[in-house]
Amino acid sequence: MKKTSFLIIILVVLADQILKFWVKLNMHLYQSINIIGDRIQLFFIENNGMAFGMQFGEIWGKIILTLIRVVAVVIIMILLFKLSKRKNTRIGLVICLSLIVAGAIGNIIDSLFYGMIFSASNSFEPAVLFPEGGGYAPFLQGKVVDMFYCPIIKGMLPDWVPLRGGQYFEFFRPVFNIADSAITVGVAWLLIGYRRFFPSKK
Repeated sequence: MKKTSFLIIILVVLADQILKFWVKLNMHLYQSINIIGDRIQLFFIENNGMAFGMQFGEIWGKIILTLIRVVAVVIIMILLFKLSKRKNTRIGLVICLSLIVAGAIGNIIDSLFYGMIFSASNSFEPAVLFPEGGGYAPFLQGKVVDMFYCPIIKGMLPDWVPLRGGQYFEFFRPVFNIADSAITVGVAWLLIGYRRFFPSKK
């Protein structure tokens, strides 16, 4: 189980970081590239806060959030190590926790280092890796790169819909990254399989 956990974490973090590097170095801020029509797009944005572009305070809020993530990752990794030693641990639980750890690590890397190694992204040209004069922000102040935009359903709401009738509507507007997806899948799977992962003793 240790190998499974390690492999999941490495693969997710690598995929997340490779795509983020590509986006930073090849797309300008707010640029979009259609993948499947306009329903699934690469749409480059950056955020200072939590998953799916949510915000959490300013400079100190970001530092606190990053430190909380680091502590959470350490705790979950310790738990993973202990679970991997137990013979009755279900592999599904190990996968869930590994996905959550991998996603957290992916976004932590952005926050810790991206401000130091990249120039600031703008709406005219891609960022530069290791620019002269240093990056756009100090340690712990990097922005998280998001790029997946999937407005699965969009259009005008019927007039009879209360409050929002006649207005433009999109289902699932958040822009996210591979790390966010890993965390979401891991947490959802953990909640769905909770009783199976943690059977109650009679």
